[in-house]
Amino acid sequence: MEALSENQIRSSFVNSTKGEAARLRLPLDFAELPWEDLDFLGWVDPGAPLRAHFVLPGARGPLGISLRVPSVNRTSAVKSSLCQICLTGHASSGVALLVAPLAGAQGRQGNTVGTYICADLACPLYVRGKRQPRLRTGRYEESLSLDERLARMTGNLDAFAARVTAG
Repeated sequence: MEALSENQIRSSFVNSTKGEAARLRLPLDFAELPWEDLDFLGWVDPGAPLRAHFVLPGARGPLGISLRVPSVNRTSAVKSSLCQICLTGHASSGVALLVAPLAGAQGRQGNTVGTYICADLACPLYVRGKRQPRLRTGRYEESLSLDERLARMTGNLDAFAARVTAG
């Protein structure tokens, strides 16, 4: 992913008001982000820990989506969980159901879509092996190449983004 400026990020959000986008806080390590290892930028808002955001590159420019983070982990009884974006297995606290308001009028009416995703939104780093999940049962081995796993992750995220923007 190409490095993005703060203005590019703030103007990319499709399911937030301009005021909400102006108030969101960028990742604390924004200046040191490993852009070359990111297929999308995802973070939990350091100023509002019940809000998360991701920005993915697109043919028409970056696309930003705001999400709500659950206040309690409802999967605590589950021993492990699987991210629906990158298919990384985690201990139950490593995956959260994040919910995005739909873009447009449907979102203003309260309609949402959700997905189970890595709680830290670091899917590209997990797929590349730059970050390891804390899964007690070990890492799942796949026969797919890195490029194929990245394409699958990008396809899953694009499908989720399409559900948000269809509103």
